[in-house]
Amino acid sequence: MSLSYPATPAGTGVEESTYTTDKAGSQPFDPGDWKSVRSQFLLSPDLAHLSNFYLASNPTPVRDAITKYRKAFDEDPHSTLDDNMFGREEDKLWRTVCDEAAEYVGGRADEIALTTSTTMGLALTYNGLRLKPGQEILTTTHEFYPHHEAIRLAAERWGATMRTISLYESSPDFSVDEAVARIRAAIRPTTRVFGVAWVHSNTGVRLPITRVADVIADLNRNREEEDRVLLVVDGVHGFGVADEDVAGMGCDFFSAGTHKWILGPRGTGIMWAKPENWALLQPTIPSLMSRETSAAWRQDRRPVGPTEAAWISPGGFAGYEYQWATAEAFRFVRQIGRKRIQDRIAELNSQIKEGLAEMSHVTLHTPLDPEVSAGIVTFDVEGHEPRSVAKILRENRVIANATPYGVPHVRLSAGIVNFPEEIDLALRVIRSLKGA
Repeated sequence: MSLSYPATPAGTGVEESTYTTDKAGSQPFDPGDWKSVRSQFLLSPDLAHLSNFYLASNPTPVRDAITKYRKAFDEDPHSTLDDNMFGREEDKLWRTVCDEAAEYVGGRADEIALTTSTTMGLALTYNGLRLKPGQEILTTTHEFYPHHEAIRLAAERWGATMRTISLYESSPDFSVDEAVARIRAAIRPTTRVFGVAWVHSNTGVRLPITRVADVIADLNRNREEEDRVLLVVDGVHGFGVADEDVAGMGCDFFSAGTHKWILGPRGTGIMWAKPENWALLQPTIPSLMSRETSAAWRQDRRPVGPTEAAWISPGGFAGYEYQWATAEAFRFVRQIGRKRIQDRIAELNSQIKEGLAEMSHVTLHTPLDPEVSAGIVTFDVEGHEPRSVAKILRENRVIANATPYGVPHVRLSAGIVNFPEEIDLALRVIRSLKGA
């Protein structure tokens, strides 16, 4: 049905906008039709939802799976948990999630650990690395709070050190060659880990992780195995946006929430690593997904063998209806197609960037080139604090925010639920702020 935005508040100089969407789930799903894709979500049609980097609205198959599992728990909690979590191997639904995640990342199910978020995955990685006093974790000045703090806390625990470097002075003019050269020059003999975000959420810069991995692999050729530099990636803002196999990028550990661009349930995430890298980690939280660790406890012995992904997946009863429904999120995005999703997100965010770049009162912080950016666009508006701009946008039915960094910027983010008309509305609001 056709939906019109309410009257625009007086004094903004912004025209009204109209766009069309369908009632969620009312039509058969056609993954080749963006209107049909949008119809799978319950997002309010009265708003332009341009904060897709934040927390996803779930599409119909994910909501249905959550409802199904929740109903089963409410009807028979003991059997639902016991049969699907601790019963026969072929009935364990967490294995289905690992299978679907592995298909998406281009790896194997036994390389996947299940978490609640990017933050948890990063903390489990750094906390479990058994760093030695004198070794350092190198990271960048562009990292978000959870990544920075996961490193700091682990360094303090193990007696290691933490050092940060900048990969660029001007994010709009981001140079891959310069960033890679800075990383190479910054790595020291004592550097044990390089931790970095795939996409920087304060600038929208996307790093070519494969290039970074190549540099580190080159430096590792002259290092002993126990001293090789490990590449840890905070991948959440590239995961579900970029058409790349995580398992082929060359990183050692990868962490991402699946409740953002993968469109999964709240409180879900994954870690990926190869078996030889899982073996480097000391588990932090007892797992309920490893037969060996629980058997060792029952038999009053230490677990046998190197650490595996399942040993790292944190135990404790969880919101299983959410965790298990994550499999449907991976199926949904794969049904649409990873390349098609990447191209759509690039198209819509290029519309945002190009529109902002034409405004003399706007400073764009995200590169125009889609090869070095993703689904996040940040900018400043002359004469307006970022939070004030976000507030004005919301008053005009555009959902945006200001980045929570020491130096904040306004942030917009278009996803597969959006249409060009919504971006036009956002640009008109921002254009109206000139001289205001």
